[in-house]
Amino acid sequence: MSQFILNLKDGLVLLVLGMGFVFAFLYIMVLVMNVMSKFIKWLNKFFPEEVEIIEKKGSKPNVSQDEAIAVAIAVAASRSRV
Repeated sequence: MSQFILNLKDGLVLLVLGMGFVFAFLYIMVLVMNVMSKFIKWLNKFFPEEVEIIEKKGSKPNVSQDEAIAVAIAVAASRSRV
């Protein structure tokens, strides 16, 4: 029974150490990402990126007028049956 307790204690120590290292790594990673984000925002003040403005002209409907009429007739015919 004492061997079981020792193994359990060793397992819990490994669990806490492993989860502690993972938590520390993730915490450091989030800090570094925040610092890098602020650095990039600061850097963009000196080297801004060009933004292309694309103007769209009038859009053409996807459905032709004949197809729209056919759909309207089919809808009207199906409603009249009910």
